[in-house]
Amino acid sequence: MKSSQKISIEKIKEKLKECVDPEIGLSVIDLGLIYNINVEENKVLIEMTLTTPFCPYGFMVVSCVEEKVKEIEGVKDVKINLVFNPPWSPEKMSEEARKKLGL
Repeated sequence: MKSSQKISIEKIKEKLKECVDPEIGLSVIDLGLIYNINVEENKVLIEMTLTTPFCPYGFMVVSCVEEKVKEIEGVKDVKINLVFNPPWSPEKMSEEARKKLGL
């Protein structure tokens, strides 16, 4: 790995498409659960939410996000900031996700 290699937000988003909510069957990207991604050198900070604060699979989803981002070449540290303000709503989903769910 070259130390000058830049970790792109697009690469992170592509990797996060592998993190699928087990109840809904859609990725955290398509669901609109990722609010912000910040890259500083080899550290990634992700601000995200869950569909509900009481999501029974929340721990699994957050762990998946962290693990997938750590798989990207050059990433040394990942911090997840789990927020519920603003609250998630179906309007945050991609058009494709809304179609799949019939919304």
